[in-house]
Amino acid sequence: MARALPNAESATDHCAHCGAELSSEVLDDSGRRFCCAGCRTVYAAIHAAGLEAFYADREISAVRARPARPSGRRFAEFDDPALATRFDVHPDGSCSIELSLEGVHCAACVWLVESLPRVVAGVQESRLDFGRATASVRWDPARASLGRIATALDSLGYTPHVPGQASQGVHGDRTLLMRLGVAGAIAGNVMLMALALYSGASSGVDGDYAAFFRWSSLALSLPSVLYCAAVFYRGAWASLRTRVASMDLPIAIGITAGFVSGAVNTVRGRGEIYFDTITVLIFLLLVGRWLGQRQQRRAATAADFALAVAPAMARVVDGEGIAERRAESVPRGALVEVRAGERVPVDGRVEQGESSIDVRWLTGESEPVEVRSGDRVYAGTENVGGTFRVRAEQAGRDTRVGQLLRAMERARLERAPITRVADRLAVYFVPVVLAFAAITLAVWWRADPTLAVEHAVALLVVTCPCALGMATPLSVSVALARAARRGILVKGGDVLEALAKPAHFVFDKSGTLTTGRPELLEWQGSEELARAVSAAEAGCDHPLARAFQRAFPATDAAEAQAIERFAGGGVRATVHGRQLVVGTATLLEQSGVSVDLEQRARVDALARGGATPVLVAEDCRVAGLAAFGDPLRPEVAECLADLVLLGNSASVLSGDHPRVVERVCGTLPVLELRGGVSPEQKLEDVKALRVRGQSVVMVGDGVNDAAAMSAATVGFAVHGGAEASLLAASVFATKPGVLPVLEAVRGARKTLAAIRRGLGFSLAYNALGIGLAMSGVLSPLWAAVMMPLSSLTVLSVALRSGAFSMSQRRRAPEEPS
Repeated sequence: MARALPNAESATDHCAHCGAELSSEVLDDSGRRFCCAGCRTVYAAIHAAGLEAFYADREISAVRARPARPSGRRFAEFDDPALATRFDVHPDGSCSIELSLEGVHCAACVWLVESLPRVVAGVQESRLDFGRATASVRWDPARASLGRIATALDSLGYTPHVPGQASQGVHGDRTLLMRLGVAGAIAGNVMLMALALYSGASSGVDGDYAAFFRWSSLALSLPSVLYCAAVFYRGAWASLRTRVASMDLPIAIGITAGFVSGAVNTVRGRGEIYFDTITVLIFLLLVGRWLGQRQQRRAATAADFALAVAPAMARVVDGEGIAERRAESVPRGALVEVRAGERVPVDGRVEQGESSIDVRWLTGESEPVEVRSGDRVYAGTENVGGTFRVRAEQAGRDTRVGQLLRAMERARLERAPITRVADRLAVYFVPVVLAFAAITLAVWWRADPTLAVEHAVALLVVTCPCALGMATPLSVSVALARAARRGILVKGGDVLEALAKPAHFVFDKSGTLTTGRPELLEWQGSEELARAVSAAEAGCDHPLARAFQRAFPATDAAEAQAIERFAGGGVRATVHGRQLVVGTATLLEQSGVSVDLEQRARVDALARGGATPVLVAEDCRVAGLAAFGDPLRPEVAECLADLVLLGNSASVLSGDHPRVVERVCGTLPVLELRGGVSPEQKLEDVKALRVRGQSVVMVGDGVNDAAAMSAATVGFAVHGGAEASLLAASVFATKPGVLPVLEAVRGARKTLAAIRRGLGFSLAYNALGIGLAMSGVLSPLWAAVMMPLSSLTVLSVALRSGAFSMSQRRRAPEEPS
């Protein structure tokens, strides 16, 4: 009869390295227990190097550890002479390079990686950038090779990769950051001098001191205006050449007018100077520009992310032995060996052996697929069964994964750039301001040329579009920072703009709407039999075996004897003197177990419902039946209903079998459910929606979703997704489930509302300033005071927007905007 499933957390034993609860165990010579062979290997390497303090540091950091995944490679490609051209060679003959590391997750990792000189003789220094997970290593090439260093890092649990060429924008970011720092230092000093002048205006100041402060302010402001503000002059010049007004043009005019007027008044020894206002304006505008560039900068190139999807090395059968070579250089027709737990490095057909491969990241199918001689396999899929050999047909960029990445890059390049709201306003704002300034100068010139110049300068200063130019980047920067704290990483303000509008959401199923791993849905049999099956499956890496062990943790794995595992899934073992056979009906019959018609009917019914049935035989008699599946996340139905109430629509496109998609997602409020959809079909469907003028948000987690994400208006990668999907995505959620999608939509709408309020205030302020300046009421001094006040008001609006605040998480949805 059916039994309730026990809590998988009832197991209390933990891995000696990562601390994970043990559903199966691997022992070392001293009897220590580990969750996997990787943790055992890393534990031994850490203790052999005398770095046991790593565990104490990790306890202090209070960060949940992760199972270690050393690759066991020899890293011969790191000693390739072609790679040596990328080394930085120092005067003492030492070399240095940056390496990207997998497995960096806590502060203790920093200590362990920086202890590399104690592990490898010849390493002089190792510094880890925790945020970027990159290690800067310096070594003496006469005493150590980079391949040996890479092997040592891998043995510690940090598989290294050589990063791709740095993005072209990194140098630009550093230059802009330098300008910002100089502008900030100058603004602070000029403000101090301005404070002295303002104080002296009311209480009296010696003329020599006043002249000193005025000339010193001019001297300090000069590098800020000529160097720091050069980015705005270049933008203004480009606007004039292309005859398309942008925000850089009025900013450059305002800075120039204020500085020239202040310089003239400094030489004359009377009149207002605006150096404090000008330098603060330059600093604030550079802050906004730097934040915008920083948020939108891509962390890596497609090649870097592809490295984590398809392995860099392949085991090529060479005569009687096996040679490791780079995966992209494997020739067509070569025989490649793929071992259990490894990813397939090439596209090809199985020639020897049988196994099961996990294709979820590539096709979206939630269950492993059995492969045997003649079956086609693809690079990037994971071998979860036995060893097999593949005859290579495509390698590197010619594989299916490589083609999907190229399609993703093309789709991103074809995406039309989104014009900034402030730049659209600048088309009208700039000519209007210049026209009013000319009118003011002409009208007042008849009365007094000096007053005419002062009123025209006051108009240009008060209408200098600091608030207008900052309204969008400030609101966006505040929203992006708050979203990041909520675990939602957005790559730019244009993404928020797109999310704020009604859209059609296309969801992948496996890992997005579902948990992304098989779970035991039903067990028909005794609990004693279930414990015996777990003992027989202990140590097996097959996804269904792990799911069964989570539901029924083995009490004593040593009880299982004479264990025989079958390629593609299945096991035969003796537990407490009883012979067990676990697997499909076909496997049981091949083992001499009779499966009657009633039992076959139950198996067929479960399969038709989208579940994966597994039979258990005890002493040649069917005694148990397990059903596995990938269940929906509990919050999915409510989140999708809220998205629809916000004016959006949704559909589900999955690579899984149509029956599975219908069973799992049939009750969701979506317009369309389709299974068996290939990555190429997803891409074409998204393109078709875009052609019809719809805004499309593609939500997924795998390589099979990456091309569709790039073609969509917004790509949204959920927690746990493949690296290629993270590159294609415009938004990445660090929390599992689809609740971050709903949070992102609500936060984006609040951000756009704050931008509209900021722009509205800025335009109203400029209209008031123009009126006061033209009427002669507003002096240049008060114009200089009013300008920063407008910026502070816009900042206040941005901070009070409520976007991505704690209160928005589970509120009822607002009306569609």
